Amino acid sequence: MEKALVLGGTRFFGKHLVNALLEKGVDVTVATRGKNEIPFGDKVKTISFDRNDESSFFSAFKDGKWDVVFDQICYTAKDAREAINVFAGKTEQYIFTSSMSVYEFSEDMLSEGDFDPYHYNIPQNPQDVSYGEGKRLAESVFCQEAPFKTVCVRFPIVQGMNDYTNRLTFHIDRIEAGKEIYFSNPEAAISFITEEEAGEFLCWAANAGIEGPINAASSGLLTLREMLGLIENETEKSFILADDKNQDNESPYNLPVTWVMSNKKAKELGFAFTDVNEWLPGLIHEVHRK
Repeated sequence: MEKALVLGGTRFFGKHLVNALLEKGVDVTVATRGKNEIPFGDKVKTISFDRNDESSFFSAFKDGKWDVVFDQICYTAKDAREAINVFAGKTEQYIFTSSMSVYEFSEDMLSEGDFDPYHYNIPQNPQDVSYGEGKRLAESVFCQEAPFKTVCVRFPIVQGMNDYTNRLTFHIDRIEAGKEIYFSNPEAAISFITEEEAGEFLCWAANAGIEGPINAASSGLLTLREMLGLIENETEKSFILADDKNQDNESPYNLPVTWVMSNKKAKELGFAFTDVNEWLPGLIHEVHRK
């Protein structure tokens, strides 16, 4: 891999992807809407484009070729199909940032075969689909229609200091303030990955000789109750479980049942994952101090 194009994602774990590529001496082009500062200075080339404007998408990349394209802003079948039309003949490999949301809730640990994008039915004109269904359809379009090799990286919730959704902060702030939080099942286990590891994994995936879906999650099991216990230890305050749900108190991590991914496939291919039980206490401490 000598030349790489990164579509979007410079606010969160995309930063770590770009840094990992630069450390390997890759010639990196970063393409965004141009609304946020790109934190790499003259180390990268830049392209401004609007993913929602088909003509802008086509014209922005009409003269380029890259060994690998990393797409972090693809959410629908339409997005995927337009990407195929734009990058056919311009790249040999496409790394699509997908999501654990392609999987249905299950008490069993989820592996790549639990959703098969190669045989999933793609409706003619899907309308008003959920986030998870949008990712399923995008994976399916790439796997069934793309002329280039595609890797669909399935991430769980990504944690880190640059998480602008403030989902972890929500729990820390409410526990510290003595406010209730609603969970339908606090004993449910959940998968996480750090922003650093997510970026490094995307870079690794481009050279791992893989194709199709692959899970990427930190090792170790963690229940929501255990996560809350770590926050209690940090804040020295007690978690209060709400009896009833409202728009203010529902946890953004609320799960009806355990929802965890297996990382066995990637580990067997050589990626060394961290353990969530080793890094989450430190992250909670850093977020709390912020």
